[in-house]
Amino acid sequence: MALLTLIDAHLAYGHHPLLDGAALALESGERLGLIGRNGSGKSSLLKILAGLDKPDDGVLQVQTGLRRVYVAQEPVFGAGLSVFDAVAEGVAEARALRARYEAHEPGVDLDALQTRIEALDGWTWEQRVTESLQRLELDPDRRVDELSGGLRKRVALAEALVAAPEVLLLDEPTNHLDIAAIEWLQELLAAGTGWRGALVFVSHDRAFIDAVATRIVELDRGRLRSYPGNFTAFEAAKQRELEAEALAAARADKLLAQEEVWIRKGVEARRTRSVSRVQRLVALRQQRSQRRETLGQVRLELDAGLPPGKIVAELQGVSKGYGGRTLIDRFSATILRGDKVGLIGPNGCGKTTLLKLILGEIAPDAGSVRQGTRLQVAYFDQMRGGLDLDATLADTISPGSEWVEIGGARKHVMSYLGDFLFPPERANAPVRTLSGGERNRVLLARLFALPANVLVLDEPTNDLDIDTLDLLEELLQGYAGTVFLVSHDRRF
Repeated sequence: MALLTLIDAHLAYGHHPLLDGAALALESGERLGLIGRNGSGKSSLLKILAGLDKPDDGVLQVQTGLRRVYVAQEPVFGAGLSVFDAVAEGVAEARALRARYEAHEPGVDLDALQTRIEALDGWTWEQRVTESLQRLELDPDRRVDELSGGLRKRVALAEALVAAPEVLLLDEPTNHLDIAAIEWLQELLAAGTGWRGALVFVSHDRAFIDAVATRIVELDRGRLRSYPGNFTAFEAAKQRELEAEALAAARADKLLAQEEVWIRKGVEARRTRSVSRVQRLVALRQQRSQRRETLGQVRLELDAGLPPGKIVAELQGVSKGYGGRTLIDRFSATILRGDKVGLIGPNGCGKTTLLKLILGEIAPDAGSVRQGTRLQVAYFDQMRGGLDLDATLADTISPGSEWVEIGGARKHVMSYLGDFLFPPERANAPVRTLSGGERNRVLLARLFALPANVLVLDEPTNDLDIDTLDLLEELLQGYAGTVFLVSHDRRF
């Protein structure tokens, strides 16, 4: 019997249907990778499966007593909590029951209490919390609100895992994690490893999906399509499916066009037309009106700006540290025009500091840095700090003007937003109404509207859908300028 079964689910915001008769069943031990375009409704579906939200219509059937734990993209914790206390929230019921048992509250059925504590493995909850903290390399005494985004994500994962759920629901679990943490999580969650529960996760990390998923479910135009196997198997099956869908649509359009010509023929032809053929035409028209077209492709263009000198930056024996801790130690390098430089390493190791040294934003403690000439630098900020949430999309892309200039050519801001899959009716919507992935698309749109011969991309792949990632890869490979790329996306 399935742990969770979703039947004929419908969900819409305004006139935009996110779920349109969606159906899904989750079996014990499955690792289900949920993928789809930004804004397609993946996070909304995950919350429905977690029992946090309800569909507009349809049914979610859940096994009696099933333990479900949901971890959001951006986890929220209580103010002032220590890491130990935050993780211990995952065993809150076991803690409370054991405290009642040890207090010998009058009128309490101690046998029933003991049975429930044993079912929750509550006698050893401190040990489980400590083990979880050790496995995720977390300091139990630190305050959660002092931690970086990556460490806060680890705390949320530790809280979820210590609860030992039968169904774990994760929304973008690899965001803000460094490569070592992603590989640890990947090993923990993969089928056949220590954790035996069922998993549903939303991710755009293709290497992570490939390693963890036993089944791919794609949310596409309101419907759920299931593909057995990992992400590589899905890519091959999806390509065949899209080709067949395009062929079938072309045939249907051709037949409809022929029938429309026939029905409009002269009086003599109309006298002899058959009732069944007219009925078929009506049916063809209806099918065409109901067909939900394949979503458009993001169109990405970059303005490489003025050509810089041959050397972008030259570093000789550069060192830099903060608070007695050395981050960069006697580093030498020459960055040339057109180089594509990937910066990888654990969170907090000094990647951003190195970038600032290369671009001359901070001075080294020792050594020398020489910048090249005619540098035009554009930044992509992983924390989206440069976005005004109350500004409209149009004002964010082109403040005070209806036009964007790329490579010497002018383009209307509405048309330019359309290149990034934002329809004209959303151009005047505030940025705060966008999903995480849509905000990243806006940042890319603004970035690419600037003439730049040096691009600094700090975690640009977070929340971007897989189609946009593929296009961004192609664009950067063909870009004539210099790229500095900080990313934990191994395939990217």
